[in-house]
Amino acid sequence: MADLPKERIQSSRAFVVTGVDYCGPFYYKPETRNKAPQKCYVSVFICFATKAVWMELVKDLSTGSFLDALKRFIATRGIPSCIWSDNATNFVGAKNDLKDLRELFLSENHNKQIHAYCLDNGIDWRFIPPRSPHFGGLWEAAVKMAKKHFYRSVGASLLGFDELRTLVCQISAIINSRPLVPLSENPEDLDVLTPGHFLIGGPLIAIPEPNLTLLNYNRLDRWQRSTYIQQIFWKRWSEEYLTNLQQRTKWQTPRLNIQINDIVCIKDENSAPLKWPLARVTEIVTGADGVAIVAILRTAAGITRRADSKLCILPVRDSLESGTFQRGEDVRSSSFQNRTH
Repeated sequence: MADLPKERIQSSRAFVVTGVDYCGPFYYKPETRNKAPQKCYVSVFICFATKAVWMELVKDLSTGSFLDALKRFIATRGIPSCIWSDNATNFVGAKNDLKDLRELFLSENHNKQIHAYCLDNGIDWRFIPPRSPHFGGLWEAAVKMAKKHFYRSVGASLLGFDELRTLVCQISAIINSRPLVPLSENPEDLDVLTPGHFLIGGPLIAIPEPNLTLLNYNRLDRWQRSTYIQQIFWKRWSEEYLTNLQQRTKWQTPRLNIQINDIVCIKDENSAPLKWPLARVTEIVTGADGVAIVAILRTAAGITRRADSKLCILPVRDSLESGTFQRGEDVRSSSFQNRTH
C-alpha cells in the first residue's frame, strides 16, 4: 500500500484541502399545499487533514444552487486552497438517481462557471482519475456514513425544507463529535480529541432535549419530528461507530488486552446525542487465561465496573506501538536470508 498523500498528514487549518461530493436524492415537503414531494440533495465537504465533515442542503441540481452551497461553506469555514471531486465519468451506467448528477457534472456551462468562480477566489479545483471512484474513498466513506443511517432514520416521513436543513446540520455535528484519540496521558484527564476541536476549538455540544423516540411519531409537531429523527440517527450511527472500534479477528491473531490508564468509551444505548461516556481504566480483572474480562473505570461521575465487551479503546493501538511490526520485519528478514543461503 502506498503512503498517504501529503495533504492528509501536513498540519493545517480545517478544510484547507477539501473533498466534495453529492449525497441523495432526498425528498422534502413543499410549502404549497397538495404539491408532490420535491427532490433535494446534500453537498458533503470533508477535510483531508482532520476528516471533519460539513454538509450543505442543496435545493436542486443546478450550477447556481451548488455555487450558493459553496459560498455558504466558504463564508463559514474559510477559502480552501484545493478542492477534490469526482469525475463525471465515474457514473458509468448511472441509475435514475445518478442520472441528473451525471448530466450536471458533464455540462460544459456548469464546469465553466465553477472554474471561473474558483479562479477568482484562488481555489485549485482537481478531479480524480476517470472511472476510479476508489481515489475518492475519503469523501465516499463520509457519504456512506451519513446516507445509510439518514435513509433508515427518516424512512417514509416527509419534512419541510427548513426542518431538513436543520437535521442535516445536526447530523454534521454528530459525525464531528466522534472521539478520535485522548488529549493527554494524564490519568485524571478524560477529554478526547474530536473533529469538532479543529472547527470550534472544543467538543461540539447538543442542546439538552427530552427523549422523543418513545413517543408516537404522528403525535409530534414539525420541529419535534426533526429532533425525533436526529435521535434515531444518533442511536444507529453511534452504535455502528463503536462496533467498528471493536472489530475482532477470528482466533488467528491475539487480541490486545485493555491496560491500566487506557481511555475507553463505554457502550451505552441510552446516551444522549453528542454525549460519549468516557472513562479511564484504573484496574483490570482477568480470567484464568489471563485475558481481561472486567475493568474498573473512573468516570466523571465516579467509579464503575464494565465488562470488556462494553468498552472501546481510544485509539485502537497501532502495530508500531505494540511491537508486532518489528517482529514481522525480523521474520521477513530471516526468511529472506534462508532463501539466499
